[in-house]
Amino acid sequence: MAPPLILIAGPTASGKSALALRLAEAVDGEIINADSMQVYRELRIVTARPSPADEAAVPHHLYGVQSTAEPGNAVRWRRAALAAVTGIRAAGRVPIVVGGTGLYFMALTEGLAEIPDIDDAVRARLSARLDAEGAASLHRDLTAGDAPSAARIGASDPQRLLRALEVLEGTGRPLSAWLAAPSVPLALPWLGITLDLPRARLYARIERRLDAMLAAGVMDEVRAFRELGLAADLPAMKAVGLRELLAHAAGENTLDAALAGAKQASRRYAKRQLTWQRNKMRSWIHIEAQESTSFPYEIIPIVSRFLLTRPE
Repeated sequence: MAPPLILIAGPTASGKSALALRLAEAVDGEIINADSMQVYRELRIVTARPSPADEAAVPHHLYGVQSTAEPGNAVRWRRAALAAVTGIRAAGRVPIVVGGTGLYFMALTEGLAEIPDIDDAVRARLSARLDAEGAASLHRDLTAGDAPSAARIGASDPQRLLRALEVLEGTGRPLSAWLAAPSVPLALPWLGITLDLPRARLYARIERRLDAMLAAGVMDEVRAFRELGLAADLPAMKAVGLRELLAHAAGENTLDAALAGAKQASRRYAKRQLTWQRNKMRSWIHIEAQESTSFPYEIIPIVSRFLLTRPE
């Protein structure tokens, strides 16, 4: 019988990746990325991807597989994740999905509308119109063709506006109609675990992580990324802390100010992630770590018992 899935979610800097690695070693598993920013190959340090040594220790999937110039989305990620899950289970190993993007976990477990991939030329044409005519013009088009989506998406949100229009033009069907279609939940057995830390401990880990990124050469990575000259509305530009570090690379603030801003952005992101976990992952096992608690020793027995039961 093929092994079930293990899902591990948690806020930024909570130690998810390190835990997934130790768990994979303990239960003969392979790791699948569920972080929307760690899919980008040019931002290893900024997005705190696992190190090359960690990736070599056990098989890792969907890390650094996409260019920052290419918009990612949950539908595309879900397809790739399910393909990875199928291959890992066929080999008799345990798929361990780990990350901090709550929408990706929801997409995996609850399903999403299977919107077809849109020709890149459609988005390029719409992006050119956005630059030339402004968001208000495109929003009027969306209102005419997909009023429900236009009511949800304002002209101040160009990324989502472009997505709704590209779906409308690329498929001939409104995004609202795609989203209203019934979704198919994950048919495989899975165990979901969320990590939580006391706020002060989590914030201290965030501080240390940003300092370590600086020592690891994050500004070199950011300068190289800046040279790509990518559009400001691409999803990769939303990587936490990137905006502040890019401002320093452009000479618009000091390094101390950039780091302080990146740390603040990370703290705010962690709060949003914890809110998502409390509201959207209520049926998952919640592990609250105190200062003396070691995550792996709490979680490995839980996972081992689940694997032994092998639910259908």
